[in-house]
Amino acid sequence: MNPFRMKKTSCILIILVALIGCKNNSKNTPEIPVKKATIYPSDVISFMDEWKILLGDGTYKDSLVNYAKENFFYVETENETNWVVYKSPNAGVTSRTSSNTRTELGQKKHWIPETGGKLTGTLKVQHVSTTGDATVASSFSVVVGQIHSDEGHENEPLKIYYKKFPGHTKGSVFWNYEINTKGDNIGRFDYSTAVWGHDFSVVGSSSTEFPKEPEDGIALGEEFSYEVNVDQGIMHLTFTAKDHQTVQFTKSLIKSEFATKETIPAQVKSVYANREKGGGVERESAYANEKQYFKQGAYNQANGKSTKSETYASDITRQYANGSYAEVWFKAATLDLGNSSVKE
Repeated sequence: MNPFRMKKTSCILIILVALIGCKNNSKNTPEIPVKKATIYPSDVISFMDEWKILLGDGTYKDSLVNYAKENFFYVETENETNWVVYKSPNAGVTSRTSSNTRTELGQKKHWIPETGGKLTGTLKVQHVSTTGDATVASSFSVVVGQIHSDEGHENEPLKIYYKKFPGHTKGSVFWNYEINTKGDNIGRFDYSTAVWGHDFSVVGSSSTEFPKEPEDGIALGEEFSYEVNVDQGIMHLTFTAKDHQTVQFTKSLIKSEFATKETIPAQVKSVYANREKGGGVERESAYANEKQYFKQGAYNQANGKSTKSETYASDITRQYANGSYAEVWFKAATLDLGNSSVKE
């Protein structure tokens, strides 16, 4: 026999045995899990390229496509539904014009009420601060949508709130209109309207005593939607939720209802009675021709100063561990031009 041929045959047999052994052993080799790709907020809500964001730790970003930040702005998946999470502590880094932290989108494009715009959101509030002074109207609350002026006093013709007192199962959804005061009177005077539950003016009888729980309120984790449609100077608001009555409102942003002292609502005079300037009248044209922009997310209304909420020396980790934060989840939102196809 040719020794070369014999050597070659042996090598082939060795290789075959080795291959069979590898195949058999593969059954006992654990599979390496494939790491799932990160889901970004921009994968869930596609309009992120039209916004910038300020986070509760002071982080500012103006490019939100494929952007997330743990513990502030990220995605949670629940029952196969993806939600964009906005989370902000009671104390952190605030914006130039506010004492409150926020993890909140700010629309890049500006518009005037006469041309308008449209914002929608479907959300659920998962948490609001569990500490605060019950006699202060903004305690235990978070703003989940806004129209903000970028001119004049830089006031807010719309703030959509969720508020829940500790120990209550149901909280309230309401919206505030900030009177755009005439002249140099820059005092802040909000007029509040209830959607479900109480309005802004319903407070506790003392710092630790709460009002009666609203019967028609919204619980933490309960989904609801809003639509803000500003067209030709008129703001149309629609609020919807399962097992709740759909509620609609209409408010002019270009002609004031509060241009004289006689027309200032009693609610405003009561809530702001302790303010030196009392409740200034609004300019007759309200917000006409003022540049506006939308905001959406979690604008935490709790802070250590006005609401006397616990802040744990501004330690964000401790605040999150002890309930001193606001957390809002959105599963859908849209941004568009205002339109007149509103059913009254």
